[in-house]
Amino acid sequence: MKVPSSLPPVLLKETSSETWENSRRPELLALLRDEVYGAAPLRGFSTRFSLSEETKDAMHTKIDCRAYTVTVSAPLGEYRFPFYLYLPQQRKGPLPVLLLINNRERGLIDPKSSRTDGFFPVAELTARGFAAAALLTKDVDTDQDDGFQNGIVRIFESDLSHRAPNAWGTIAAWAFGASRVMDCLSQLPELDPARISAVGHSRGGKTALWCAANDRRFYSAYSSCSGCTGAAITRGKQGERVADINRAFPYWFCQNYKNWNGREEEMPFDQQMLLALIAPRPLYVGSATEDLWADPQAEFLSACLAGEAYRLYGEKGLAGEFPAPETPLHGGRIGYHLRTGEHNLTAYDWQRYIDFLQGQPDFAVK
Repeated sequence: MKVPSSLPPVLLKETSSETWENSRRPELLALLRDEVYGAAPLRGFSTRFSLSEETKDAMHTKIDCRAYTVTVSAPLGEYRFPFYLYLPQQRKGPLPVLLLINNRERGLIDPKSSRTDGFFPVAELTARGFAAAALLTKDVDTDQDDGFQNGIVRIFESDLSHRAPNAWGTIAAWAFGASRVMDCLSQLPELDPARISAVGHSRGGKTALWCAANDRRFYSAYSSCSGCTGAAITRGKQGERVADINRAFPYWFCQNYKNWNGREEEMPFDQQMLLALIAPRPLYVGSATEDLWADPQAEFLSACLAGEAYRLYGEKGLAGEFPAPETPLHGGRIGYHLRTGEHNLTAYDWQRYIDFLQGQPDFAVK
């Protein structure tokens, strides 16, 4: 694959993990906060959670579900949202967790639903030794241009009509919500806090990447078909571009991001930098052959370039040619596969991600 000629390097002159940690990584994180996703609160709030309901044999399976309510307290009030935790009835030791940031309908994650779907295949995930958790993005912040009046942002900002140009957008709000779920999951004795992973599809995949970049408690991140401002590198990208995504979803990102509409070649950042921020933790990117709007080749290129950061830690990144469908690349700390089909998250995608996780040397079941 040809690398765009205007592509800025990920690491510049960094030659060790120490210089990356102390210099370039903080610089890139601040750059992406200020220019793309917006700056979410880092302090000045507290989180608590409570068990609201338990369901035996959830989704007509031999799996139990607990519904929890997360309460975030901030200077301007409290905000509550639910999440679900699915546990196999027969289990040993603290379980690793796959946390889905669900950007679709509630029925896909609701324990009372009779619908089963590959988007969140609870029975298959728990059969392979995982607990499965899920939150609904709309419960954290509405996925509409409502001036941030109806989601979690309102308990932090008193004047929503005059927001800073780097104020957090909805993607950052969803990532903030996923970190508050992590606050809760990491305290439950049935779960292993060192093996909790963030998973998302499309806009949820963008969120999972940004969440893991900011919150290093997450063991790994999986982005499915996240495309523009997700896993896909922007320079030379086919399909959706920065101007397209800002026009369709102006509330997803901070106001500063609009300055780069039609100016991708001038940006001092690109998405391989987002992926590099997850190093040296496991990172997985999935694409689909028919998802040209996301551009699978741009997603693969970005994952390959992010390996520069992983190599500073002595870890193997991703290398080689763009793979054929159904030939996953699981050789190092960065994994990738291309699935035949359309823009979606399927049981096949989950299974390849689990294969990748369970092949990691530090992922031995405890």
